[in-house]
Amino acid sequence: MSKRDYYKVLDVPRSATEAEIKKAYRRLAMKHHPDRNPNDKDSEELFKEAKEACEMLTDPQKRAIYDQHGHAGIEAASRGGGRSGGGGPGDAFSDIFGDVFGDIFGTARRGGGGGRAQVFRGADLRFELELELDQAVFGYSTEIEVPKLSECETCNGSGAAKGSSAAACDTCGGSGQIRISQGFFQLQQTCPRCRGGGTIVKNPCDTCLGQGRVRRTRKLAVKVPAGVDTGDRIRLSGEGEAGRNGGPPGDLYVEIAVREHAIFERDGEHLSCEVPISFASATLGGTVEVPTLDGGVTLKIPAETQSGRVFRLRDKGVKPVRGGARGDLFCRVVIETPVNLSAEQRELIRKLDETLKDDTNRHAPREKGFLEGVKRFFSGGAAG
Repeated sequence: MSKRDYYKVLDVPRSATEAEIKKAYRRLAMKHHPDRNPNDKDSEELFKEAKEACEMLTDPQKRAIYDQHGHAGIEAASRGGGRSGGGGPGDAFSDIFGDVFGDIFGTARRGGGGGRAQVFRGADLRFELELELDQAVFGYSTEIEVPKLSECETCNGSGAAKGSSAAACDTCGGSGQIRISQGFFQLQQTCPRCRGGGTIVKNPCDTCLGQGRVRRTRKLAVKVPAGVDTGDRIRLSGEGEAGRNGGPPGDLYVEIAVREHAIFERDGEHLSCEVPISFASATLGGTVEVPTLDGGVTLKIPAETQSGRVFRLRDKGVKPVRGGARGDLFCRVVIETPVNLSAEQRELIRKLDETLKDDTNRHAPREKGFLEGVKRFFSGGAAG
């Protein structure tokens, strides 16, 4: 049976610290220890699995090999691989490959063959900003509150308490990198103990507990340009999380989400809406007040207008944020069927309907055409 991933065995992320790994192991050991689960083969195997995972991941060299090559790398190292030593006959050859792989993995070098600690750019952040349609169309200014990791002001990001400083990592010698030999080759990898920082804080800052960063909520002013739509992003440079070891901060991306509107639907630069009209207005013609984002306008309804007809109001849509002409508003009229009629009103409509049926060709050409099409369909089906 193939071995499970050590990180999954302990249920920890790949970035877990040594303390987090040991804590996870203690929890599993208490749960599956043979003394607490006598004659339980499954618990015994889980206990052994957790113990092996802890032993591998708390050893910096073994963990570095495992992170790069998995279980196969551990097995190869146990057959003769390991961390490179000094003064051996292969050192000159290893240095050549160390330089090559150092360039590949972005490891900076300094005089004397040593490395220097890596700096890390802060993470980018995402914030979803919900807007009403008119705010998206005409632009909007607001303030948002963003929780993020900021540089600790007490220790200025060093992580060390006042009067002390971080010491060079004894695993990587302060370079932030370790060398892993695999037979004839050597690779450089980020040191698992200092995570590439090159230093270890032995006397941590009381404010940030040695992390160099603290979580704070920051208020930021956001100016939303006119014409934005759902999915558009506004980039606030340098407003992401603080970097590590003097690295630059990340960026904050404000993602726009436009709420549904009670009347209008948006399609790019165009807007559309439904306009209910009465049977009388559709038949005899008339006018109806139509709302737009700029205010109400009067729409003229011609006589004999059919339900579903679309009227176009030019320049009543949206001006795109990336430039171009303003869109239009499309109004689709819907004839509203009268409801809650009195007996007298019902009788009047019945009489009207009877007069209209006297000449269907003239008064209802679409209905007549539809009925004739139905007859042809069924006649053709019967003949087939």
